Amino acid sequence: MAFAELLEQVGSLGRFQIFQIVSLVIPIMCLTTHNLLENFTAAIPPHRCWVPLLDNASASALVARGLGPDALLRVSIPLDKHQKPESCRRFLHPQWQLLELNESAPNASGAGTEPCLDGWVYDRSDFTSTIVSKWDMVCDWQFLKPMAQSIYMAGIMTGAVICGPVSDRFGRRLVLSWCYLQMAISGTCCAAVPNFSLYCCLRFLSAFAVAGIMMNTGTLLMEWTKTQARARVMTINALGFSFGQALLSGIAYAIRDWCILQLAVSLPFFLFFLSSWWLAESARWLIITGKMDRGLHELKKVARMNGKKDIRDTLTIEVRSGAGPMSWTSFPVRAAAWGRAGVGNLLSDIFLVQVLFGAIDMPNKMGAFFAMNRLGRRLTQAGSLILAGLCILANTMVPQELQTLRTTLAVLGIGFVGSAFTCLVVYCSELFPTVLRMTAVGGGQTTARLGSILGPLVRLLGQFNPLLPLIIYGAVPVVSGLAALLLPETLNLPLPDTIQDIPNLSTKSPLLSSPLSLPPQPRAFSMHRILWIWSERT
Repeated sequence: MAFAELLEQVGSLGRFQIFQIVSLVIPIMCLTTHNLLENFTAAIPPHRCWVPLLDNASASALVARGLGPDALLRVSIPLDKHQKPESCRRFLHPQWQLLELNESAPNASGAGTEPCLDGWVYDRSDFTSTIVSKWDMVCDWQFLKPMAQSIYMAGIMTGAVICGPVSDRFGRRLVLSWCYLQMAISGTCCAAVPNFSLYCCLRFLSAFAVAGIMMNTGTLLMEWTKTQARARVMTINALGFSFGQALLSGIAYAIRDWCILQLAVSLPFFLFFLSSWWLAESARWLIITGKMDRGLHELKKVARMNGKKDIRDTLTIEVRSGAGPMSWTSFPVRAAAWGRAGVGNLLSDIFLVQVLFGAIDMPNKMGAFFAMNRLGRRLTQAGSLILAGLCILANTMVPQELQTLRTTLAVLGIGFVGSAFTCLVVYCSELFPTVLRMTAVGGGQTTARLGSILGPLVRLLGQFNPLLPLIIYGAVPVVSGLAALLLPETLNLPLPDTIQDIPNLSTKSPLLSSPLSLPPQPRAFSMHRILWIWSERT
C-alpha cells in the first residue's frame, strides 16, 4: 500500500520508532498496576468482631488475673467449621466454661451469638491498611468489593465506547494526553477520598482513562510501524503489561498502606502527560482525514529523526475520490475470563502469585509473537483462547488437595490468555481501516469489558457451587476461540486505510485457505484515496 512504501522511505523502524516504543510502553507498565491494584488495595485481611474483653482498655484487670489474649478470644468468639475464630459472629456473653480443661466441660454449641455490632478488628501483619479495613467491607458488606471491581470495568467499557470515536475525530495523541492527565488526577484524588461512593466514582474515571490509553497506545504503535515489524512491536507493548504485573508486586511489597500505594502508581502519570506532547500524531490518520499539512509535517519530523536527510522535503499528494461498497466485519466477543476465579487463593502469598503470573506471561507472549508470524493471526488467536479455556475447565476436575496441580493449570490458563491478548491487539488493529480503527477497537473493548464487569460477580456464584465460576470462566474463551476461526487472516497484509480496502482481506492462513465473501451492502461509502509520490533528490 502507498503509505507503507512512504513509511519505508522516512524510516519504518529507526530512532523515531525506538523513542516512540519506549515513550509509550513505560506508561503501559504503570497502567497495568492500576488494572491489578485492587489485588492489594482491596485485599481482605483476617478479621474478627470487636469485643470488649480484648479491645477495651478496661479489660486489663482480667488480663492481670492471668488470662491472656488467646483465652479471652476463646470465650468471646465462636469457632467456625475449621476450628478457627469466626470472622462475622461473636458470643452474646463470655463463655467462661470453655476455659475448663477437662473433657466433660460444656461446649458452646448452644451459646447465643450476634453479628459484629461494634465493628471489626483486622490483622495488619500483611497490610497496614486496605479499602476493606477502611470501610469494613466484610461479612454482610463483602459484596462491596466485587461491586467496586465491576464499576472499574464499567469505566473501561465506557471509555472504550467514547474514546474510540473521539480518537478517530480529534486524533490519537490528543486523546492519549488527555487520558494521561485524567488518570493522574483521578488516581491521586482516589487516595484521599472520605467515603466508598466517591472512591468508586474516581476509580470509574481512572478506568475510563485506562481504556483511552490502551487503545491509543496500540494504534499509534501500529500506524507508525511497517507491516513486517507490527507483530514484534505489539509484542513489546504486550510485554509491558507483563512487566507491570511484576512491578506492582514489588511496589506493593514495599508499600503496605493502600493510600500510599495508590499515590505511588498514580503520580507518574503527571510526567507521562507532560512528555506526551513530544509524541508524534499518526501521519496515516492525518492524511486519511484530510489534514495534509500536519501529516507532511509529522513525516518530515520522522525522516529527520531517523536520519533520512537525503530525502527531499516535498511531497506531491494526489487526492482522488472513489466509491465502493461499505462492509463491516464484527469482531467476536473477546474472552473476559482471564482465569480470575479463585486465582488469588491458590497460594497464600499474594505477592508471589503476582510475580508468578507476570513471569509466566512473558514467555507466552513471546510464543504468541512467533506463532503469529508462523501460523497467522487467526489460528494463534483461536488456539490461545481455546487452550486458556481448557486449562481453566481442567481445574474443575482437580481435587482441592492437589494445590500444586491446580496452581499449574491456573498459571498456564493465565499464560494462554496473555498470548491471546498479544495477538488480539495486533489482529484487531489490522482488521479495521484507519478511518474507523479506533471506533472499531473501542467496540471490541466494549464487548470484552461486558464480561469483565460480570467477572467479579460471577465469582460470587461460588457460594452456591465452587465449580460454577470455573466452568463459566473456562467456557467463554473456548466459545470465543471457535468464533475467531470465522475471521479473515491479516498476516503480512498492509493496514487498510479506507473501507474499500476491507474486501482485500481473506480468510486464508498458512494452514487453512478459504476465500472470504463479503455480503453486498445497500449503501455505498465514499472516501478519499491518497496516492503518495515521494522522490529522492536528483
